[in-house]
Amino acid sequence: QVQLVESGGGLVQAGGSLRVSCADSGRTFTNYAMGWFRQAPGKEREFVAATSWTAGTSYSDSVKGRFTISRDRAGNTVYLQMNSLKPEDTAVYYCAASLTLATIRRASVVSWGQGTQVTVSS
Repeated sequence: QVQLVESGGGLVQAGGSLRVSCADSGRTFTNYAMGWFRQAPGKEREFVAATSWTAGTSYSDSVKGRFTISRDRAGNTVYLQMNSLKPEDTAVYYCAASLTLATIRRASVVSWGQGTQVTVSS
């Protein structure tokens, strides 16, 4: 069964760091672009970051310089290292797979994870 499984969310104080992970349990998306979105209460889901073997990485302006996306060499796990966290980073973070970096930025996603909660206290 195709499945993206997130882990690593939790509660952290403002200014702190947290790393979330996404495992491609079926090893289905090894050659796909992978990325992260987030959805805060009452808001739409928004793009956060993405990585592609051929096109590099892409970040939203709101997280650029604070968050880093990476991928293991096998391509089966994607990480989002979040530093200098702010209360406005509080959201459910979703892992996503898409064909290219361009399509994942447009939220044209072929598979979503179930989400992991990140809460940043002030």
